[in-house]
Amino acid sequence: MRVLWFLSLAALVCAHQEPQLDWWETTVFYQIYPRSFKDSDGDGIGDLNGITSKLSHLKELGIGATWLSPIFKSPMYDFGYDIADFYAIQEEYGTMEDFENLIKAANELDIKIVLDFVPNHSSNESVWFEKALQGDEKYFDYFVWEDPVIGEDGSRQPPNNWVSVFRKSAWEYREEVGKYYLHQFVIGQPDLNYNNPDLVEEMKNVIRFWLNKGVAGFRVDAINHLFEVDKEKFGGKYPDEPRSGNLNDGPDDYGYLDHIYTKDQDKTYDMVFQWREVFDEIKAKDGLTRVMMTEAYTDATKTARFYGEGDRLGSHMPFNFALISNVDGSSTAQEIKYAVDQFLTFKPVDKSGNWVIGNHDNSRVASRYSPELVDGLNMMVLLLPGVAVTYMGEEIGMVDGYVSWEDTVDPSGCNTDDPINYVSSSRDPERTPFQWSAEKNAGFSTAPKTWLPVAAGYETLNVEVQRAAARSHLNVYKALVALRALPSFQTGRYESLALNHDVFAFRRWSKDEIYVVLVNFRNVPYTLDLTYFENVTGKLKVELTSIQSQKSVGDVLSAENVSLMGLEAVVLKVIA
Repeated sequence: MRVLWFLSLAALVCAHQEPQLDWWETTVFYQIYPRSFKDSDGDGIGDLNGITSKLSHLKELGIGATWLSPIFKSPMYDFGYDIADFYAIQEEYGTMEDFENLIKAANELDIKIVLDFVPNHSSNESVWFEKALQGDEKYFDYFVWEDPVIGEDGSRQPPNNWVSVFRKSAWEYREEVGKYYLHQFVIGQPDLNYNNPDLVEEMKNVIRFWLNKGVAGFRVDAINHLFEVDKEKFGGKYPDEPRSGNLNDGPDDYGYLDHIYTKDQDKTYDMVFQWREVFDEIKAKDGLTRVMMTEAYTDATKTARFYGEGDRLGSHMPFNFALISNVDGSSTAQEIKYAVDQFLTFKPVDKSGNWVIGNHDNSRVASRYSPELVDGLNMMVLLLPGVAVTYMGEEIGMVDGYVSWEDTVDPSGCNTDDPINYVSSSRDPERTPFQWSAEKNAGFSTAPKTWLPVAAGYETLNVEVQRAAARSHLNVYKALVALRALPSFQTGRYESLALNHDVFAFRRWSKDEIYVVLVNFRNVPYTLDLTYFENVTGKLKVELTSIQSQKSVGDVLSAENVSLMGLEAVVLKVIA
């Protein structure tokens, strides 16, 4: 009996020490912006067949899953985020057959495909919206409508002061119905009404349709805009939002108001929990988890709520934007540590964290921090505890491209009506075509002109050059993906330090295997004592370095006396 008791105890200890991770918790997710990844037919626009032709690049990197920005039928006012048909493929990206071929090719390489789900709004060119304007009661209630306010002079005015994310009023009048519709984003993106059970079921069916086609999950766009405040609490009229106090914004700017009635409403979380039930409904058929990743630019407390509440499950991966929203190239090591640890503190202890440092909506890592910090930041994203998410181009250190006012197509930039300062709002610079080689258009397209101009310097900053180089961001990235498969990084413990104003360090360990990652955020050299970390003493071996480092893999250093160049980053292993 005593032997059995000890065996049972040992089994429990082993189970605790070696948690079983699902596929999505161990992989790296790679975001592809389809218009800019690879053009297969020479029209200057990336497409599905282009993605299929370059899946080998993802396999080479060690990527296990890729999520695609929207590929659904759309008039492209907001380049796919204004969806006219949630069940069809946009023609310039290809056909449903092309999509099915992509899924097949990805499966053969053991790469999972995740799609963008854009639930907050559709397109004003959708059949749903057209039927609503024709008086179809069912589809009219798919959208959010309000009566105009009539001024003392008899003029028609919007229902309240709500402002679109893309500037100016969030309300647009339609003569056909004599009402305004809400659009929290561009005019062509009417908000959907989630107080309508028919609409809720429709969107659940969209999820089912694509998951049953072999998609491994969805990244859910702009989730915290899904619901507005209950207007019945305000006499049946949506109230004005208060001023934010931001002196840099005028009445037309989104930052002018504090969006307490149009974001982060409690009902949003319930909707996410309902969607999780649909994901798990599909999983029940074959045992494969379909992953839900949610996008909400909000604080850590609200982000953590998306994981679930009580016995209700929510998002597998509420995106953690701390390294985008809270810090940048001017931040201190202390601020970096605070941003990293804050998310890990607020997330549920039994849920996986995640790290997102770039995407199609934010300036590229190399431009937001510095080109010299690309390797150090990739070390953080890939080696911190949790799931890693990489935006295409971060593996080679792509920088923001220059897009002139004449070439600007992003509504966020165009709606500034400012040919001088539009760059601060435009998202085009981080969406320029992927740089494959030194060939025409960086090997992205054979077209005379691409939908956005290729960034300058692509002749030397591209995949082909970096693949052949002895030291390159690409090769560092591949080595990092291999490192993160080790137990210390998959399931190991974590501790962080700001060793001084400039150097952020963290320790990962499992059993007797201990690693230390150092990132110097300034061009100032330091000599560091790493024994401030518990159990980091004696000798350390260099496992990996940033490309400008003078150290070599295999070098042995003393824990009490580690020299670090300016902007250098290294991964070290305790060996004695």
